[in-house]
Amino acid sequence: MQIGPREITTPFRPIPLEVPEGMKPNEFFNSTENLNDLIHNNGLLVNAEDLLLYRKALGHSTEFDTSIIYNTSKTVLNPLGRPVRRTQVPTEVKQVWNRMNQIIIDYLLERYPDPEQALVLAGEASLDATWPLTSPGVPSIRMLHNHFIVFPMEQLRQARLADVANPNLTDGGQHSLFQAYMRDVYRQFFEQALDLRILKPLDNHESSLRLTGYPQGLPCWEIQGGTEALQEIRFWQEYDEILKGFLDFYRSFFAQVSSRNSPMLADVYYPQQVESVLLFNNCFMGAAKKVREQCIKDPAYANAIRWQPAFKQLIYRNEAGKLIVTISQNSIGNAITELLGVVVKREPDAEAYGRFEPALIERLLEVRARLIQADLGDAIATEQWGAE
Repeated sequence: MQIGPREITTPFRPIPLEVPEGMKPNEFFNSTENLNDLIHNNGLLVNAEDLLLYRKALGHSTEFDTSIIYNTSKTVLNPLGRPVRRTQVPTEVKQVWNRMNQIIIDYLLERYPDPEQALVLAGEASLDATWPLTSPGVPSIRMLHNHFIVFPMEQLRQARLADVANPNLTDGGQHSLFQAYMRDVYRQFFEQALDLRILKPLDNHESSLRLTGYPQGLPCWEIQGGTEALQEIRFWQEYDEILKGFLDFYRSFFAQVSSRNSPMLADVYYPQQVESVLLFNNCFMGAAKKVREQCIKDPAYANAIRWQPAFKQLIYRNEAGKLIVTISQNSIGNAITELLGVVVKREPDAEAYGRFEPALIERLLEVRARLIQADLGDAIATEQWGAE
């Protein structure tokens, strides 16, 4: 079978929402009103920490597709001031967040035990407001959320090959800025800065999906101990360390792009390694020079850059059964699935979606019941399902 990224078509039921006149869709989707609709029509569970579990109405998969969002829409009205990554979340909220993640991933691995039959992933995106609101590709809901997805492997095997030149696929591969100019120093920084005991670095051939050949060029770590390790708080601390290392690298690099020979940022997590590994590395500083000069002469290029950190971090299982963590810069607004070589084309088709919906809802309610049993929230009733 030919190896390469796959493109699938996923039906969805059109959302009966009207965008007010004069507003752009991505401006409206940031509003409290849109979040109210999300809760009332697709909400599954909510807790006192403002973590909302909901069915993805515009989903990537009809097999399993749900999200947890840190819904601060009523407590932080300024979309630019909302938490958009775990490092900005209060400790008590993050503890509940991690437990919810662990239970959902455990459910998926139990429900889909065969890695040859199901691709299981759980991904988090930073939804930083780092582009103008009207720019294409800007995430619509500016709040931290996780996305839990299952794709049947047979569906992917039967899918058409995706265009490898698809710009959304290149973000996770060798064409990206980090991989093209700074691959060695990027990995060296992670190795020297992070104290990892559960997460073990993997080579590309060990971490990629055999079917798609992705991720391409991204640093990856195996979760030693598999699903049992997710029950240890140490794992979630190391998961945060990966993110902190990424944030230090990204912010330090674009500080140098913005201002030549910029001093080290005051609030980095690993100041010693930033100074010794990054700011004294000729490849790192030379790449910043190239980007800076391109920004000066090319306004479109400069406007496309996310000057603040934008990332996607995910846990996934490959065909060998390894549970793996990876992280990627998100320079062009690609989906987490595309880091694994899965391109999803979503099409409105209520009838087709309806054929999958009963089984999908059944699985969502099963995982909701586990969260309730663990005292992680209360059920939400909608027209589609009750609160029992």
